[in-house]
Amino acid sequence: MNLFAWALAGFVLIHVGISATGLRARIVGAIGEWPYRGLFSLASGALLAGLIIGVGQMRADPFDPLNAPLWDPPGWLRWGAYVLVLFGLSLAFTGLFTPGPTTAGFEKAGLARGEPAYGVLRITRHPFLWGMALWGAGHLLVNGERFAVMLFGALALMAIFGARSIDRKGAARDPEGWEKFEDVTSNAPFVAIFEGRNKLSLGEIGWRGLAGVAIAVAIALFHRQLFGVAAFST
Repeated sequence: MNLFAWALAGFVLIHVGISATGLRARIVGAIGEWPYRGLFSLASGALLAGLIIGVGQMRADPFDPLNAPLWDPPGWLRWGAYVLVLFGLSLAFTGLFTPGPTTAGFEKAGLARGEPAYGVLRITRHPFLWGMALWGAGHLLVNGERFAVMLFGALALMAIFGARSIDRKGAARDPEGWEKFEDVTSNAPFVAIFEGRNKLSLGEIGWRGLAGVAIAVAIALFHRQLFGVAAFST
């Protein structure tokens, strides 16, 4: 396997095989929470860098079999891809700016307040992860190369699996508090709103949502400079 394949396999492994399983608790028990977080962040950063470098190396090699098309996406799918990717990135970055279940101390500070579902958490309790899943799904609609199916498919599935894993961990750490949080939120976007268990409040999302949209649009406009391919290419 080339660097891209190794880095992708390692990135998925540490997030699904370690962080989302009982192995995480064993490591934390041995070295402590913050040393684990530090090592995990370093490993994630190193593998992500390897993934980016590996993609560049692979794309520069016309004989790499991972560049071969697995399927030929029809042109009309790009419109669905635009919606999924732009909304996904906006949701992901808004989630990064909003304290939520992936934020340290959320169980104590967030779940303890009267209305734990605030801002973008009303849409989904896992905005960053679902944003990444939608981003990956959108790219799958317009990228049929083998490496693209591997990359975007793996990251999208990893995000969905990660959201379910966080739900299990939250319920195990604070069953009562997490149950109240789950009652007014949904894992998948907009489900709690459609079911009447919550409501959309754009005012609460505020500057975080505006920043998320601005970053998503900037990435789309400068996609060619950043990644070598125009986002709105026909």
